[in-house]
Amino acid sequence: MTTLPRPTTALSADEARRIALRAQGLLGAPDRRAGVRGVLRHLGAVQLDTISVLARSHELIPYARLGAVGRRTVEDAYWTTGSEPPHAFEYWSHAACVLPIEEWPHFAFRRRAYRARPHWNHELPEGAYDQVIKQLRTEGPLTATELGGAKRTSEWWDWSGTKVAVERALMYGEVVCVERRGWKRVYDLAERAIPAQLLHDELDDTECLRRLVRLAGRSLGVGTRADIADYHRLKGEQFDAVVDASGLVPVTVEGWSKPAWADPEALASPPRGRHRTTLLSPFDSLIWERARTERLFGFTHRLEAYVPKQKRVYGYFAMPVLAGGRIVGRVDPAREGRTLVAKQVTLDGPKAVPAVAQALVEAAGWVDCTDVRVERADSPELREALTVELARALA
Repeated sequence: MTTLPRPTTALSADEARRIALRAQGLLGAPDRRAGVRGVLRHLGAVQLDTISVLARSHELIPYARLGAVGRRTVEDAYWTTGSEPPHAFEYWSHAACVLPIEEWPHFAFRRRAYRARPHWNHELPEGAYDQVIKQLRTEGPLTATELGGAKRTSEWWDWSGTKVAVERALMYGEVVCVERRGWKRVYDLAERAIPAQLLHDELDDTECLRRLVRLAGRSLGVGTRADIADYHRLKGEQFDAVVDASGLVPVTVEGWSKPAWADPEALASPPRGRHRTTLLSPFDSLIWERARTERLFGFTHRLEAYVPKQKRVYGYFAMPVLAGGRIVGRVDPAREGRTLVAKQVTLDGPKAVPAVAQALVEAAGWVDCTDVRVERADSPELREALTVELARALA
């Protein structure tokens, strides 16, 4: 039986960083037998996003932890196919996320909140909701297009009545996204898609919140109130109401001005093992909370995809480079045929060159590129050094 630490434990900044890396599956030997599904359970949530440069974010996240896992393997691990029982569902957590199927009951608090919501951005036409449910019950899994159309016009925000209805049903928990097909959601009735033993909203809000706070603490290893609440987009007062019963341990962390909590299992043994060298999706749960990323790594993380091109500093989809447990630079990648193009590279000095080269070569191989080209770097000298290192690695 593990002896838990005293109610308050003091951690150095380095210990907190290593605990966080291990909790996120980026320190120590990866569990390849558990594969992508193991990564999903370990993280508790994998964020989805429409942007695809090297790959979509939900593919990049297991890649960062497991290496060159097949992209088809990733999709098959997430989504329900054929008669196989589901392993995951899509719902609103940190954002739109893939979530382990066993956590369905613990999002009952959010489904109830959506059902009680008085105002929505889109008006629901009379009869549309019932028609969507009837059609899914009769015809089986369908996209919004197959249900009758996703949009009224070409504007992305101008949803059709059918799209409004099926998305409302998704929020309420009557409908589930069972897969993504060409990035379109495929909807089915929850009564068919969710195992019978999980298909209930019996857990009260307190039990749901306690579970999600505990899971977030485990997935982060150590975090502040804001860190842990943000993981599944809980409110601060929701965290406050359940943290004492969550099993998380109060700690202090060197250099952190706010109180923190840690997973007791993370404190039971020092983090050891091999560090991953990899490109990180900007939506990776290791770095998705900016203030935490600055505290852990001294790194300011900002996605510039939605920033006007002329105002971008690091590039459209700049991916942080993790190496040796530190963030040593960032790369804005693109693909031209079978060449991975590093459109812009920002390095933490010459010592970062080998790690960035390694990360680029591994990523290129994963997406079937045979060459890597560097367009811009911090300085001509660093660009030249990186180009030489890449040539050596690719030889």
